[in-house]
Amino acid sequence: MFTGIIESLGRVKSIDKDGTNLNFRIVSNISTNLKVDQSLNHNGVCLTVVELFNGGHVITAVEETLNKSNLGTLRPGDPINLERCMIANGRFDGHIVQGHVDQTGKCEEIKELDGSWQITFSYDDSIGNVTVEKGSICVNGLSLTCFNSDPGAFAVAIIPYTFENTNMKELSIGDSVNLEFDIVGKYIQKLLGSRLRS
Repeated sequence: MFTGIIESLGRVKSIDKDGTNLNFRIVSNISTNLKVDQSLNHNGVCLTVVELFNGGHVITAVEETLNKSNLGTLRPGDPINLERCMIANGRFDGHIVQGHVDQTGKCEEIKELDGSWQITFSYDDSIGNVTVEKGSICVNGLSLTCFNSDPGAFAVAIIPYTFENTNMKELSIGDSVNLEFDIVGKYIQKLLGSRLRS
């Protein structure tokens, strides 16, 4: 389990194809603290460290993961948000994040305000995912608060620290992002949907 508080901004060093899988070699300032078999959140996707090298680590993304996330669009040199699993006695500084991407979204607008950034994203709401005003959303692994919540769209506000220390600073209009919707909202929606069908 994660909380959506990014620990490190890594960089993709290289990508190797292995059948339908992709192996990513990633360098970061936390890679030396990792171990093989450890779970690590990469742009909101929980993946297992399969190998370590000097200053970096290797992860494998299978076809299902590549189809449901933006990892397949990454190129060498691209930034990637990293978060280690929450320790049992840690604080929930963000919200409950599973590292299971529900779908991708698209960056529609970036507004630079006086001291912050407002970024608007769209997503296909026909799948059934929803946001609520002032509710939680995980974007590329970041725990953020939604506003301007509409069917298939929402906005978030980014403070300077988050902007400088995550891949939000390299986001462009049209870019794909990984979205994990609030787990509590998903369960409520599932329960209500089941009752309406019965």
